[in-house]
Amino acid sequence: MSTDKNNTPKKPVSEANAFSRMARICSMRECAGWDIAQKLRRLHLEDDAVARILKKLKSSKYIDDERFARSFISDKLRFNKWGRLKIEFSLRQKQIPQEIISKIWGEFGDKPLKESLEQLIKNKLNSIKGASEYEKRNKVIRFAVNRGFAMDEILDCLKNIAN
Repeated sequence: MSTDKNNTPKKPVSEANAFSRMARICSMRECAGWDIAQKLRRLHLEDDAVARILKKLKSSKYIDDERFARSFISDKLRFNKWGRLKIEFSLRQKQIPQEIISKIWGEFGDKPLKESLEQLIKNKLNSIKGASEYEKRNKVIRFAVNRGFAMDEILDCLKNIAN
C-alpha cells in the first residue's frame, strides 16, 4: 500500500472508480491512450487492470488516438505555431502510431503549415535585432527550427518574403 506526503496510507483505488475518473477526464478533453495509461499507473493499478480500463475506454469511444491526433495537430498549428517535425515528435512520444500521424497530415495538407510558418517568420523578422542582415536571418532560422519546421521550408519561406 502506498503512502501520501504525510506518510499516511492511501486507500487503494478500485477499477470501477479509476474507470469513472478517466472517463470524466476524457469527456472534458481529448486524451491519448498513453497519457491515460500513465495516469492509471500513478494510481498504482496493476498492468492487467490498466489494460482492461483502456480497452473499456476505447470501446466506449472515450479514447480515440486518431481523434486525439487530429485535435493535437490542429491546436499546435493554430495556437502554438509548431512545425511538422515538433508535432510529429510529440505525437510519437505519446505513442501514436505513424500510420495515424501520416493519415491526419494528409487531411491537413501543407497550406496551414506554410501559412503558420510565414506568419511566424514575418513577426520574428519585425521584432528581431541584429548587427547585420546575416545575423538576423540566422536568428530567424534558429527560431523556426526550434519550432519544428524543416530547413528547406524555412529557406523557401524566407526567399518568398524577401521577393
